[in-house]
Amino acid sequence: MTRIVVATAYGGPEVLSVIDEQLPEPGSGEVVVDVRAAGTNPADAKSYSGAWGTDPGALPMRLGYEVAGVVSTVGPDAMGPQGEIREGDEVVAFRIAGGYADQVVVPASAVLPKPSALPWPEAAGLLLAGATAVHTLVATGVRDGETVLVHGGTGGVGLMAVQLAAGRGARVIATASARGHDLLRELGAVPVEYGEGLADRVRELAPDGVDAAVDLVGTDEAVDVSLALVADPRRVASIAAFHRAGSGILLLGGGPGADPGEDVRMGARADLLARAADGRLRVVVADSLPLDQAAEAHRQLMGHHAPGKIVLVP
Repeated sequence: MTRIVVATAYGGPEVLSVIDEQLPEPGSGEVVVDVRAAGTNPADAKSYSGAWGTDPGALPMRLGYEVAGVVSTVGPDAMGPQGEIREGDEVVAFRIAGGYADQVVVPASAVLPKPSALPWPEAAGLLLAGATAVHTLVATGVRDGETVLVHGGTGGVGLMAVQLAAGRGARVIATASARGHDLLRELGAVPVEYGEGLADRVRELAPDGVDAAVDLVGTDEAVDVSLALVADPRRVASIAAFHRAGSGILLLGGGPGADPGEDVRMGARADLLARAADGRLRVVVADSLPLDQAAEAHRQLMGHHAPGKIVLVP
């Protein structure tokens, strides 16, 4: 038996429960991972909130797209993107289903070696946010010497986008509340307070203009300011403002009409792990909570928590 977190209904974090379930044997091309840490993401909360539908047949719903852990069982013909997978391997798995668990059966195609220097919580919180950030920068074509505006700079994806854009040689301006400004400076960005007058504050910081913008919060302010500052709306991308379809911006991710960018996101995994391993990419963990506190983790996830990722540790 293994503990897993499920949503038993559609709603808020109160619908989450921890149950015991018999773990199936891995099939062909599958492995069992003993979970050491599981990353939480806004997409987890949206899946049971009703934002993506309320099909009763999907309940009880398992959660969790990314984990870090140790391979305990290897099924037949289980070959990962970087080669053979063996029992005892320390790994990161993304994209998977049902990662909020003590153990999880995952496709071998989702499994990559965990760098030894990367702690479990950081490894578990890297790939979804990192791959999403890569997609936004590829889609908007951010290049060396350009200026990019990142809305939501201290969220999980925002912290990745800031570092990756700076690593491309871009000048990064990132919005955040004042408490996140010192962290953004550490990571190579120029912080700016969001709210009324944002466009004017960004113009003061970037008198030569803004080349591209990435919206990670989904507000009208983020979209309107981006469109006011960036000459080409095709260099404005959002992972959340799906209600602004038709405005000319790029919509990315799992929303209606959005580009999922599957090849870009999955193709970024090995490079993200390498960058995190050698210190070029920092994974900021805001909090680590036990598996049985998944509901509390989601309350933090959906609120104004400290900058960084919230991780579950079985």
